[in-house]
Amino acid sequence: MAEVRLTGLSKTFGSTVAVDDVTMTIPNGAFVTLLGPTGAGKTSILRLIAGLEQPDSGDVVVSGRSVIGDTPAQRNVAMVFQQYSLYPHLSVRDNLAFPLRSPLLKTPEPEIERKVANVAEVLRISHKLNNKATALSGGEMQRVSIGRALVRDPSIYLMDEPLSSLDAKLRSDLRIELKRIQANLGATLLYVTHDQIEAMTMATHIGVLDHGRLVQFGSPREIYEDPANLYVAGRLGQPRINVLPADLFAGAPYGARKMGLRPEHIAQGEGKASRVKRVEHLGDQIRLHLTLEGHDIVTLSDNSRDIEPGDTLAIQPRNPLFFDNSGARIA
Repeated sequence: MAEVRLTGLSKTFGSTVAVDDVTMTIPNGAFVTLLGPTGAGKTSILRLIAGLEQPDSGDVVVSGRSVIGDTPAQRNVAMVFQQYSLYPHLSVRDNLAFPLRSPLLKTPEPEIERKVANVAEVLRISHKLNNKATALSGGEMQRVSIGRALVRDPSIYLMDEPLSSLDAKLRSDLRIELKRIQANLGATLLYVTHDQIEAMTMATHIGVLDHGRLVQFGSPREIYEDPANLYVAGRLGQPRINVLPADLFAGAPYGARKMGLRPEHIAQGEGKASRVKRVEHLGDQIRLHLTLEGHDIVTLSDNSRDIEPGDTLAIQPRNPLFFDNSGARIA
């Protein structure tokens, strides 16, 4: 595994800026997630690291050496795509072995057998090795796709939304599996997603992208608790952060125009009177949809409270975040 550094990386496609002066270090052995909506530049960064695209400017450094002049095969990276990309006529065993049989690697057959067996055990698909790829479920096919990357010993694993086409239960299961595998291998992994839950639950570091720019990079906790701007604050959190006028409650700092108030950061029982519009019972929590002076607010309540639509509830902010007119954070 290796440290990977991006320095001033930029890429345009015609008039579209896909990656805009991105500088970022992916530490050795880290699980880094790139988070952002479609068009934010996530996949373009993966392709630039893999050598599938050449940057207009900037550098990609792996283990202290620039790889800009290397071909994709010479860069020693392994990539997992959103689609399974398996050979349907081959068995699971041969699909897993396929990268190792590359003329570039020239891996001896006994070594191939050992690596395939090890990866199949890690992915818990040893009993499927003799099955054709077409005889697998969606989750099993994605495990094999991930396994084709794991059989190699690359500098970094690049994963482009590998779980997005799976159902919710399977995504949840494979999130746990993928984090377990990465931790056990000590692998350096860069994972692209638009799903905040994937980013928060798996990553050691999160990079938030906006129109090709890296807006903030840090641990999930740092990104959540100390967002650099309103855009970052809105990328994480479920339910989403409430965005309100800064002067809705007292105590706004000078220059503040907007206040970000996470649902769990609203104290109940004293403060301004709000009206309960809707109550959502979700088993482990209750979501309250409130209105206060014409502004919609979502907060959380524990199961011990008996609150009904139409009730009045006094609320006040706790640990609010403040932003200026442009959305930049005000300390």
